[in-house]
Amino acid sequence: MIARRSPDVVMTLARLGSLHQSRLSFMRQLTRRMAREAWTFRKHVFDINDHGVGHAVYIAQGPERAYSLVAFAHDLAPELRSDRVIATAWDATFTLFDGVPTADDIVRLAHNIPVQESGRVSERELTVSRANRSVRLWEHFVDALAAGQQPDADQLDAVGYLMRTTAVYGSGKLGAADREVIADRPEMQAPFQAEMLTVYLIRWFVRDLIEHMARAKGGANAVQLDPRLSRRLGIGNSTGLGMAPFIVNHPVLFNNWIMAREEAIARVRGIDQASEDEILCFRDLFGRAEKSVTSWRTEHPVQIEKLNNLKADIQRLKLHMKSINWNGQRPWDALLSWSQGHLTLEGQEWLASLMLEPYGDIVDGLCCCMADSSSQATIIDGAMPIKDVRAFIEQSFGWALAVDWSDPAQTALAWYVSEEKLEPRLGNRFEEPIAPYEQPLAPARDAAEAYLKTVQFSNDATTAAFLEKHPECRHTVRRAQLARFAPYAEIRSNTIASDVLPIDMLRAKLSFFGVTNFDPKSDRWVRVCLYAGAPYPMDLSCHNFDHWIYPETIH
Repeated sequence: MIARRSPDVVMTLARLGSLHQSRLSFMRQLTRRMAREAWTFRKHVFDINDHGVGHAVYIAQGPERAYSLVAFAHDLAPELRSDRVIATAWDATFTLFDGVPTADDIVRLAHNIPVQESGRVSERELTVSRANRSVRLWEHFVDALAAGQQPDADQLDAVGYLMRTTAVYGSGKLGAADREVIADRPEMQAPFQAEMLTVYLIRWFVRDLIEHMARAKGGANAVQLDPRLSRRLGIGNSTGLGMAPFIVNHPVLFNNWIMAREEAIARVRGIDQASEDEILCFRDLFGRAEKSVTSWRTEHPVQIEKLNNLKADIQRLKLHMKSINWNGQRPWDALLSWSQGHLTLEGQEWLASLMLEPYGDIVDGLCCCMADSSSQATIIDGAMPIKDVRAFIEQSFGWALAVDWSDPAQTALAWYVSEEKLEPRLGNRFEEPIAPYEQPLAPARDAAEAYLKTVQFSNDATTAAFLEKHPECRHTVRRAQLARFAPYAEIRSNTIASDVLPIDMLRAKLSFFGVTNFDPKSDRWVRVCLYAGAPYPMDLSCHNFDHWIYPETIH
């Protein structure tokens, strides 16, 4: 039996910022389930005029219940188009409705969904979303299809999407259903399934809308989008600092994601011998994954370096694989162990994810462990001896106890929320007067401060007695006690150091969504694409539900 990798190895931001999608990613969990359960899909309403204004309803019917995407299309003036949180108008707005909406529901939603934060929804709505067009590519697609031609594939590959979401809200936002309303449903048990279903159906709507607009312009000359091109379309998303705090603010949930992945890796490493079919599967997907890396485009210097390292890693790995004894003892363990001394973190984690692919029978069951159903996370054990709290701080934050927190470089940054933009920000506390507004997103610094205070108490003093004297340490004690059951809850890096890269936090979360080909636009926001290559709902089957993430061909 192979043990899971240590949190001290896995939980550094450098490694978390090198994670790749895997069998456990939330998009793939959804498409697997829908195909295996033979979900059916239909376009229920498409009432959109020649100017691209109106609404549509798309229904996904599962074994027990239906979900409907209600989409509102708008004729947006160019000067109003913005991806910022404070925007007030969009090219399209959406909600995922629990069931099939009535005419009265549509009227109610038409007054609320298009205005987003200025509106209010109900528990019948599971998500609220909005999206903007990629204007130049949109116009190119409409013009080409209207003229009876197919759009240019190179232009498509350069962008990857016709619309990009600027938010997909769930879990009670704007009055939508709380997570608890759907958490017990099998199809919604895994994290972010309502959001993933929303984006999956939006992609279908966008394809239909672009073809509708082409017919409105070209009449009888218009043609439908070639299925090979439409499969390559995804839904874009611009993600910034708003997502970065998530993995700090949800330590148990993030622990469950990481622990499931690490358990999967450990299980595969523990396999004594690889069968011929398993090796063939790995080799096939290795080649397809390499093609995906080849098509990965970015202009950010950090990502360019990481991408070049990954390409070099793949070549080293291909050369090494020629000498692997696949019939030897524990070939996957040998391969990953070799990678630790010969590949960069990017290559190591690319390999770790790819190794899971032939083993759905021992990996996919871990998907049910990735939600956070624990109530322990919010309860402080006041009877715990303070020596145990001290030991848990050492376990989760031992590295932080060796940091010189008096060094300005270690505390240079502060997380705060911009009142004007309503978005998280990261600024220099020594250059801006932001320290009084700092958000609690520096658990390592806080743990080091709390640790020094605990040594002033006797070993058998209770946690309650300590917190009575130091109530400011409640959040640190609560986090420290998570180590009892959540070993991967804490990042082993300084989140307020002058050299921190927030995009590492973004990538860690997005990798579990199933995103590939990250394209950072700075060290604080990234543009990505979801569901590119996935079969559309009407084409989804048990033959294509899983490995669509790996391109068959790159043109």
